[in-house]
Amino acid sequence: MTDDGASTEVRERLLNAWRGEIEAGGMYELIAARLPEREADILRRMAAAEATHRQRLEARMRELGIEVPSPSTVKLSRWARLQARVAPVDRLLAAREAAEDDEVDDLYKRSTGDPATDQLLHDIRREERSHSMAVNEMRSGDGESSPAAPVMTPGQQRAKERLDKLMSREKGHQTSGGWVSGAIYGANDGLASVFGIVAGVSGATAGSSFVLTAGAAGAIASALSMATGAFLAERSEAEVAEANLARERTEIEQHPEEEKQELSLFYQLKGVDEQTADAMAEQVARNPDAMLQALAIEEFGGVSSDGGDAKQAAIAAGVSTGLGAMIPVIPFIFTTGTTAIAISAFVSLVAHFLVGAAKSLVTLRTWWSAGLEMTLAGVIVGGATYLVGLALPT
Repeated sequence: MTDDGASTEVRERLLNAWRGEIEAGGMYELIAARLPEREADILRRMAAAEATHRQRLEARMRELGIEVPSPSTVKLSRWARLQARVAPVDRLLAAREAAEDDEVDDLYKRSTGDPATDQLLHDIRREERSHSMAVNEMRSGDGESSPAAPVMTPGQQRAKERLDKLMSREKGHQTSGGWVSGAIYGANDGLASVFGIVAGVSGATAGSSFVLTAGAAGAIASALSMATGAFLAERSEAEVAEANLARERTEIEQHPEEEKQELSLFYQLKGVDEQTADAMAEQVARNPDAMLQALAIEEFGGVSSDGGDAKQAAIAAGVSTGLGAMIPVIPFIFTTGTTAIAISAFVSLVAHFLVGAAKSLVTLRTWWSAGLEMTLAGVIVGGATYLVGLALPT
């Protein structure tokens, strides 16, 4: 027992749950900033619920005489905040869902020995489980209900069923992604591939000046290949987005009443009563362009008209690939032979670790494990290609 009368188990469990609620709320807020209005609103409401959980935990701690720390003492790490801004949203939601499940198992299932605290944690556990399921619904995006889904009002459930029927005839809506992960993987690809070239040619020529020629050529080829690939990929996604918008415009022209009903149902799912939702949809439908934008936002998060994305992706991928690819080559600009080989291997493996750590921003793995894994891959690639180079005639 502690001096305040609460057992150590009760104190630690309450404090851990309290910290978890603050961290979860902060993560939901960061992810919400990257989402369309509808999904962002869901996450912000979940963040508000986490704040309510925190207040209930604080009330129980005060009843037990446990000092409540300042919420400002609990902060997401800089790495976690950077991940929340860079990593794919689907992976962030998957990680948050897994964290909710872990918190339920670790914090809320085991008895603390204090009935009142156990009841509080049990109540929060049930709500945390519903959060996990709500996040899973957002990730699946299939619109299908399940017995474990968050409870809807009868009106919302009817609206959802009607909306599912209307949406079932609309195919092909897709959304696009960002370019940051492409830049990280570009650096990874350029470094790994050219390190293999440099190692192989070094083994075959004992680190002669031919390594510089081969490495530079490989770096340029890799950068150009990644840049054009990223440009074409982003252009394709832009074309899909434009096709989505054109398809939606055609649907409004050909089936205006169904599209108006669809928009009304979206409003009803947000909690607007049917009569008000119908009036809102009727008002928006008077302006076809406003109708198009409203449905585009509700169905696939809106469509960006920014034509610079493909160029931005190409530049990011090309530059990052070229920079990564030149790292193994740089020592051969200044020297040759065994010294150049050793320096190149050292700086390349260090770069492998750093690139691997940077990849964890996208994969959400721990930075050191991702860095070590990438370093091991570099050792294998470099060692294998060097041995191949030694076996080849020069």
